[in-house]
Amino acid sequence: MSNVKKNDSFVKMAAILAAAGIIVRLIGFLYRLPLTNKIGDAGNGIYAAGYNIYNFFLIMSSAGLPVAISRMVAEKLALEQYGNAKRIFKVSMIAAGSLSLFFALAMAFGTFVFHRYCIASGSTEDIWCKSVWCLYTLSPTIFIVGIMAVYRGYFQGFQTTVPTSLSQVVEQIFNAVFSVLLAYMWIGYGVEFGAAGGTAGTGIGAFAGLAVLMLFYHKTRASRSRLFASDKNDYELESGREIAKNLLKIAVPVITGTAIFSMTNFVDMAMVDSRLAAAGFDNDTIMKLYGQLNGKYVTLTTMPVSISTAIATAVIPSIAASMTKGDKKPVQSKVDTALRVTMMISIPAACGLGVLGSPILKMLFPRYSEGGSLITVGAISVIFLALSQISTGVLQGIGRVKTPALSALCGALVKIPFNYVLIAIPGINIIGAVISTTVCYIVCSILNFISLVRATGVRPDYTGMLVKPTAAAVVMGAACFGCYRAVYGILPVNAAATLISIAAAMLVYFLVMVLLRGFAREDLQMIPMGGRLISCLERLKLM
Repeated sequence: MSNVKKNDSFVKMAAILAAAGIIVRLIGFLYRLPLTNKIGDAGNGIYAAGYNIYNFFLIMSSAGLPVAISRMVAEKLALEQYGNAKRIFKVSMIAAGSLSLFFALAMAFGTFVFHRYCIASGSTEDIWCKSVWCLYTLSPTIFIVGIMAVYRGYFQGFQTTVPTSLSQVVEQIFNAVFSVLLAYMWIGYGVEFGAAGGTAGTGIGAFAGLAVLMLFYHKTRASRSRLFASDKNDYELESGREIAKNLLKIAVPVITGTAIFSMTNFVDMAMVDSRLAAAGFDNDTIMKLYGQLNGKYVTLTTMPVSISTAIATAVIPSIAASMTKGDKKPVQSKVDTALRVTMMISIPAACGLGVLGSPILKMLFPRYSEGGSLITVGAISVIFLALSQISTGVLQGIGRVKTPALSALCGALVKIPFNYVLIAIPGINIIGAVISTTVCYIVCSILNFISLVRATGVRPDYTGMLVKPTAAAVVMGAACFGCYRAVYGILPVNAAATLISIAAAMLVYFLVMVLLRGFAREDLQMIPMGGRLISCLERLKLM
């Protein structure tokens, strides 16, 4: 297979995952609208408190498994050691099932103990205590997601992202429907029960996603059997202990790095509560501000990052296979494509959110539209979170799994003093958490990027990756701002002005990038009808 074809395969994998990621994020937006408009900022605060605790347990149980399994399977398939690839799946399933079951039970029991403490101490109105119902509904989900992680990692190791993508979409659809339905059914018992209804949908969605993956596994059994039948058996089969050891060797640093990032959410929860109280805010206001931070800022700024997440997921097994074969030539192309596409999505997204932060919130959450300043100030974090994720994916693909964990630790340590000082300033308050998060991502992404360049010897295309997207985004931002003001002046309807401005901004950005010749063929192959667009630009001699 030629290097071009190998890179095309990686691009297609990333494109499928990116498309699924966009659909999942859009569905997430759609269901968060009625959910937020029903449970409000206070309900979002309770929802976020419970979800962040659940997310930490989830990370500890299975966060590193898809990365580890996909990389290990890809390496064995590259060496045509099909027997070992098959054994990796079986051992991983036993390990993941045991580990995720343990953490699911630990979370359920811990929630029960904490719930009894809240009742005994009379602190049931505290945001942490109100989140116990969310934790009860989320505990079984840990086991389901742990099993799901094995299937996704296994399929990704075969360098196919269709099962993962389809399962993500189905999972989110079920999540959306049941989260809203249960929140509306349970809100009558109190806002904490409405929030718990929202989290209950997470488990139902995960179960639906797992069912899709199991169906794919059954349907593709015949093709895998034919592949495994061609095994030459001229190698030594690895023992279960060896596989488990290698699995942990890769997964533990990934889990550590992800857990450190997750701990920053706990840092926010603890410090937002205490430092806002020090600034003179009451409990109800603190709960609402925390809900704005997680339900609006986090939700909006992480949507564009779904693209970089997809690319990072696709690049790990692809680069691992190339490195295993000693075929380093495609690595430069894959890294360039991954970095360039990530930045040409995240830079304009950050610019657009910075310009239209408040109008977007007013459009999406008409009943609870506060928090626009968080979006405006924190929009730049999109760029550095995306860069951090894609550089993490490349480093994990080449075997440098400890580096992202150390970078995450440095970022988290820098975040704490920023939080402590800024949140307690009344005029800054919750925006301090946004600023500290941005600083955390900046530190992490820079350290990762330096390590990536040193480890791979790759010379990134800085012009295509940074200069052209930034120049186009600046023009786009100015056009977006002017368009919103002009449309709103003629038709003073925020939703209409916002949507027209977004459409105009996308068109302006695309046209400027075309004029700057900022798109490579691989970039456009990742979007629907990209082939026709490439042909059109080539006829116009713009590519």
